[in-house]
Amino acid sequence: MGLFGGQTRAAGQTDYQSVADSSEEMTEVAELPEPRTNTVIAKDLTVTGTLRGDGVVQIEGTVEGEVSLKGYVIVTPTGNIKGPVEADVIRIAGSVEGKVTAHDHLRLEKTGTVEGDVTTVSFVIEDGGRLNGRTTMIKGQAAAVERVESVFDSLEEAE
Repeated sequence: MGLFGGQTRAAGQTDYQSVADSSEEMTEVAELPEPRTNTVIAKDLTVTGTLRGDGVVQIEGTVEGEVSLKGYVIVTPTGNIKGPVEADVIRIAGSVEGKVTAHDHLRLEKTGTVEGDVTTVSFVIEDGGRLNGRTTMIKGQAAAVERVESVFDSLEEAE
């Protein structure tokens, strides 16, 4: 008998199936989707620097610096970005101070605030969302050109 009246286990005995057993069963039932990279900046966390890469980043805390992704940026109501933001799809329910570039779509939710210029292909502002800056609407192919130009601009600034 265990410490609190439970059953004791024999050495090496586990309560779970091995990963190999469960993955074999899952692939027989349905094809598994390819995993996506997901990152969460937690509510009480402050990150200073540059975030670059592919995938989905959800910002619940504060980012002080550049965010540049091929993928999605989600700024929750508690999220705050102080710096430029660039991604394929951006959803803002918190606040962003800096230039925002969405290569596909930008959604400014009713609790969201942007203090800076916006460049995007598609833009939705919910009733209550606040934008203090200029908006430039570009065509889908122009977005790729804009992205390349911004990469060259950042390289020149680094030199």
